[in-house]
Amino acid sequence: MQITRAFALAALLPLVAATAGAQESADWDWRGTMGNGRTLYLHNVNGSVRVETGSGNTVEVRAVKRWRRGNPEDVRIEARMAGGGNGDVIVCALWHERATCDEDGIRNDSDRGRNWRNNDVSVEFTVRVPATARVHTNTVNGEITIDEVEGDVRAQTVNGDIDARSKGGRVEANTVNGSITVGGRISGNGVNYSTVNGSITIELPANANADVDLSVVNGRIATEFPITFDGTINPRHIRAEIGEGGPRLRARTVNGGIRLRRM
Repeated sequence: MQITRAFALAALLPLVAATAGAQESADWDWRGTMGNGRTLYLHNVNGSVRVETGSGNTVEVRAVKRWRRGNPEDVRIEARMAGGGNGDVIVCALWHERATCDEDGIRNDSDRGRNWRNNDVSVEFTVRVPATARVHTNTVNGEITIDEVEGDVRAQTVNGDIDARSKGGRVEANTVNGSITVGGRISGNGVNYSTVNGSITIELPANANADVDLSVVNGRIATEFPITFDGTINPRHIRAEIGEGGPRLRARTVNGGIRLRRM
């Protein structure tokens, strides 16, 4: 799995789950515009991310800070346009005053002092984007949900589930401790899905054509598609064709199963 710079902060921030005892700050809101087919880049560290389709070319971002003992004022949220008006949108949650971010992720130039090492603030994002938007999002501690946009999707987390779907684009998803459910198009250089502790469910059109490479260690592989094998059949590592074959679909898990499901 390719890790963004934000993931390097995982060892320094405690995992926070929102509970009844947690405090909550006022919501943070931002609105902007995005051109047709442009990209939302959203970088978080501690907290969940949800992206759904809105209306027109408007981008709406809402963030909620939750904490027990940390200082929410030490965590700032930024949103800006990249490349001028109607371009890409970059949204980040930053845990240190010297942290910055761009399309590629978060840069942290701090001295890892105690003032932010023990800050357990989490930031939960809900974002509405134009239907044609592409979405690239990551967090470390938190689940990611992307609800049927039309562009390409890339989702990464470390501790959390991923549920990501695109009506017309490619979907790539990677986590470590969590399950993955995805639905999207397979094209170009193919798609990759990986987790360590969790299952992977991949939804494909009934007429899908792909070369599949599926691997499990402690789990089983199941498919609703007829597949054509090439060589020896290994129930824990399957290389086969769906339909007429095509772009590569790779999926890997250690503790969990893999299922190919018809949409």
